[in-house]
Amino acid sequence: MSRQQSDAADVTKGAFALKAFLLEENLMIGRPRLLRDFNAQQILKLLRQHGPCSRADLARYSGLSAPTISSGVAYLKQNDLVKQLGPGPSNGGRRPDLLRFNSKVGFVAGADIGTSLVRIALADLDGSIVGKDAVTTNSQSNPSHIVALIADVIKHLLLRCGIPSKKLLALAVGVPGITDVQKGTVLSAPILQQWCDVPLGEILEDKLGIQTTIENDVNLAALGEGRCGIAHGVKNFVFLTVGSGVGAGIFINGHLYHGADGAAGEIGYLYIPGTEENPLAILNPGPLEGLIGAKAIERAWRNLHGSNGGDGPQTDAPLDGGDILDLAEKGNSIADRILQQTARILADAITNLSVVLNPSLVVIGGRVGSRPALFKAASRIIEFNEFCRPRLAVSTLAAEASVMGAVHLALSVAERKILPEVENIGAMVSPEHIHRQLSLR
Repeated sequence: MSRQQSDAADVTKGAFALKAFLLEENLMIGRPRLLRDFNAQQILKLLRQHGPCSRADLARYSGLSAPTISSGVAYLKQNDLVKQLGPGPSNGGRRPDLLRFNSKVGFVAGADIGTSLVRIALADLDGSIVGKDAVTTNSQSNPSHIVALIADVIKHLLLRCGIPSKKLLALAVGVPGITDVQKGTVLSAPILQQWCDVPLGEILEDKLGIQTTIENDVNLAALGEGRCGIAHGVKNFVFLTVGSGVGAGIFINGHLYHGADGAAGEIGYLYIPGTEENPLAILNPGPLEGLIGAKAIERAWRNLHGSNGGDGPQTDAPLDGGDILDLAEKGNSIADRILQQTARILADAITNLSVVLNPSLVVIGGRVGSRPALFKAASRIIEFNEFCRPRLAVSTLAAEASVMGAVHLALSVAERKILPEVENIGAMVSPEHIHRQLSLR
């Protein structure tokens, strides 16, 4: 273990010991069950972080006594949260019994609603995907049809994976629009049909009988990249998507930023010099989206292609925005002109975000944004900046980013349910409470 890791372990152990001391001294007098539950919760966290490990390892990580560790482990085993793996390697003495978290004690589901597809994944409590599916909406994206699709696919996946429905602990759903996360309501999703003030969380909870969380799909894509993608371990980054719409998911100090009304990251509404500045309207595309979104690129292609005597491939099938940008790498002059214009506007948007947020990383995704030609052209422009020049990267999760983010959001909900007795203990040992207690000593 390095000196830095050792210091971090000492800090963790010290914080844990302080919390336990405050609970025992000030909060838990006459309430040993709550102290037991608190210890069990902390032991479970350590086991998930360091497992498989022995009881001696848990005592060393936490600073708790061996009897306290044994009591906590026994309680966790009663709740089927811990599995015993058998003897581990010996350091010269008796071989210790190894323990691990039972990730199959419960499962979560994540869903991503798109314009033509709904992606759904099932995962265990370690976040490992056990089953997934993608179903077409058949051009029907109204709320009732989407709810029925999600419910049917989840039931099918549970059956296929042999998981009892009672083991499904939480569902999180990504929607391409503005959401009220607290209420679970979709305020507006213009690219879908009839999505305005839809209480999606409540509808799905009634349909499936499980706790459901609703979130903007770009925010979930950012969460996915931050948890298991290119932004893993990065505290300050922006996920920027360019596709049918244009939006951003913002992480500040390791936390997803929603803003006052949940509209943080709606950068498709950024005003662009030279464009008509109408008041923002929730059902209308914004100025930035109107210039670099997929439909804007397709419209520019049709206009320029017609005025230049048909320079480009002749095909009956219409090209989408991403295909048009790909043609620039093949020497098509009209596509290259559109590419350069799009790259300049995208680079300006990234620079403006960087001046305000100063992220260390900007991850670019979406079926337009992730195109190599656009990424290279925008990167070259940003390299001329003397400062506010974040590292740029293409999404590694691609089309799976939002559904993976949904899985991890559902996991955060499920983690608060696997030991329900200790849900409220966190408030008792909040930093404010600890500071207040120390001030009194």
